[in-house]
Amino acid sequence: MDVDLDSTLGCGQAHRWHKHGEIWEGVLGDAVIKLIQTQDGFICEGTDDESLILDYFRSEDDLDSIYSECASKDDFVSSLIHRCKGLRILKQPHYECIATYILATNANVKRIGAMVENVCRTFGKDLGGRYSFPTPEEIISRKDLIYECRLGYRAERFVEFAQSVHDGTFDPDALESTSYEDCIEALLTIKGVGPKVADCIALFSYGHLEAFPIDARIGAILKDTYCVEGNYKKLAQFAREKFGRYAGYSQEFLYHAEFIE
Repeated sequence: MDVDLDSTLGCGQAHRWHKHGEIWEGVLGDAVIKLIQTQDGFICEGTDDESLILDYFRSEDDLDSIYSECASKDDFVSSLIHRCKGLRILKQPHYECIATYILATNANVKRIGAMVENVCRTFGKDLGGRYSFPTPEEIISRKDLIYECRLGYRAERFVEFAQSVHDGTFDPDALESTSYEDCIEALLTIKGVGPKVADCIALFSYGHLEAFPIDARIGAILKDTYCVEGNYKKLAQFAREKFGRYAGYSQEFLYHAEFIE
């Protein structure tokens, strides 16, 4: 499988991966995974479940075809692709991705990672130095500990979401086969999920590759490079029309444009 681990795991899509020397270490389910980049892909330690890894890295995505189509839409994106081969959109577990991005509001990548680890250490299972992402039941059963996780105003939203999944009033897996529009509409009913976070979840968990999350950095790029300004709805519609069905891939390249040498 064609994948560049540094680009894919270090670009802010997921927040449980840490690089130690040449090894990327993360947690998928109850497994502590270690990945080492090779010329032909990567070496994986920590699980014998090949499908877990293949699904997570969206192995079905034909990068050559996707990159070619993205490049045909825009010359600037084309120049970024050429210098950053192997970046993949991930497919993260639905519940975990939503819960994580509830924590992501008004926080930088470092802060998000710290909050996620606090939650896992407080509520998750000890996997030998790393911790599983807690289930709704694990959170609800000890919800009084949530304030020890240093989540700020996000704490109540986080517990409320866990409670809704526990009660069955919100089923993350039920959105698996919905359209992009219906997925976004459902996600926006969750307290703490706005348009940008909904687009992140739709892209990084539900495989809606047309989703184009817009934060301050992307908004500045749209203004400076494409001369487009306006509210979120206007900018997102422009981006989906401009970059097409793989707009999410183009967004990742644009987001990291200043880091691509």
